Amino acid sequence: MEPLSAANTQFSLKLFKKISEGNTSRNVFYSPISISSALAMVSLGAKGNTAAQMFEVLSFTNPPKPDAATPSSHQQALKPQIACGVKGQHGPSMAQQTQKSELPPELKKCPAQPAPGQKTEDQIHSSFNKLMSELKKPGAPYVLSLANRLYGEQSYQFVEKFLNDAKTYYEAGLEEVDFKKKSEAARVDINKWVEKNTQGKIKDLLPQDSIDAMTRLVLVNAIYFKGNWEEKFPKDATIDEQFKLNKIQTKPVKMMNQESKFPLAFIPEMNSQVLELLYVGKNLSMLIILPNEIQDETTGLQKLEKALTYEKLMEWTRPEVMRQQEVEVSLPRFKMEETYDMKSLLISMGMEDVFDGQKVNLSGMSPNNDLVVTKVIQVVYLWSFIYLYFILFYYFK
Repeated sequence: MEPLSAANTQFSLKLFKKISEGNTSRNVFYSPISISSALAMVSLGAKGNTAAQMFEVLSFTNPPKPDAATPSSHQQALKPQIACGVKGQHGPSMAQQTQKSELPPELKKCPAQPAPGQKTEDQIHSSFNKLMSELKKPGAPYVLSLANRLYGEQSYQFVEKFLNDAKTYYEAGLEEVDFKKKSEAARVDINKWVEKNTQGKIKDLLPQDSIDAMTRLVLVNAIYFKGNWEEKFPKDATIDEQFKLNKIQTKPVKMMNQESKFPLAFIPEMNSQVLELLYVGKNLSMLIILPNEIQDETTGLQKLEKALTYEKLMEWTRPEVMRQQEVEVSLPRFKMEETYDMKSLLISMGMEDVFDGQKVNLSGMSPNNDLVVTKVIQVVYLWSFIYLYFILFYYFK
C-alpha cells in the first residue's frame, strides 16, 4: 500500500475512534475519504500553522510506513477500495457459522497512490487527482463517482492560483453565485447539483436559511456508489428474524441470508473474525470485523475498537490469513441516514486554526486572508450496503 492509502486509512481509524467516543450504543457511518479529499482541497489555500495542523490530522505529515506493517505480498494483492467507516451492534458469532451484524466496523482502503509523506504538497494533490481518475474508470461493473464543486460569492475576490489548482487537482469548478442578495436561489442551485450527483436520490438536502448573505464560499463534496454483490443474496432467503442489539434486547428485521465461500480470518487475540464480501468485478469489497461474543449489555465492540490500528488492520487482512471458507452469512436489510458536525470532531483532533477567525491563515485562498471555515457537515445515506451516498459541505465566511 502506498503512503496516500496508508495516510487515509490511518486518518479513517483516528476519526472512527473519535466519532465512537461516548457513542457505544449507536450506529456510526461516515466517509473519511470524502473528508480527507475535501480538506486536502481546502489546504490548497492554507498557509503556516493552519496548513501544518491540517496535514498532521490527515496523517499527510507522517503516514505509517506500509513496508513495516504490510508484507509485499499483501501490498500487491490489495484491491482499489474507497475508505469508509462503519460501526454497529451485532448478533451471534460468526464462529457459529453465522454472521449477523447491524453495522460492524468496516474500513476500506483507497487505491494505492504515489507517496505524499514528507514530499511536496503538489504530490499530495496529484495523488488525490489520480485517485479520482481511478474511481471514474470507464467500463467498471459498478457506479462510483466523487465530485467536487465550489460556490463562491460573485463579488468576492479569490486567489486565482487556488481556483486553478482546485480545478486541476480536484476537478472542482467555481460557480459564481449571489450569496449577498440571492442566498435562497444559491441554496436551490446547490441542492440541484447534489441531486444530479447522487443519481437523483438526494433532493432538497440543504434546508432553508442554511445559506445566508454572509456566506462567501461553499465547498461541496459528493460520493455516490452503487454496486452488486459478487455472491448475491437470494431474494427468497430474506426472512424476518430477531436481531440481537445486546445480551437482553432484540428487534425484528428483514435478514438477507446466503451460504457460500468467502475470505475469512480468525483473530485469536481479539476473539474476533474478519469477513470480506466482494462486489461484482472483485475490485471493491467490504470488510466486516465481528467479535465472537457480546461481552456486556452494549455491543461487545469496545475492546476491538480500542485495539484497532492501521498496523493491526493490515496484519488481520493479509492474503495468507484471509482464506476461502464456507460461511453462512446473514445481513439485515435497512436504510440509514446520519448527519455529523465534523467541525467539532476535527477541532478535537487538533485541526483548530482553520476554524478560528483570529488564527486562521487561508491567504492562499483569499488575498485579504479574511475567510474562516464556519461549518463542516457530512450527510451520509446507506441502503443495504448497495447504495452509498456521502455529501460533505464546508461553509466559509
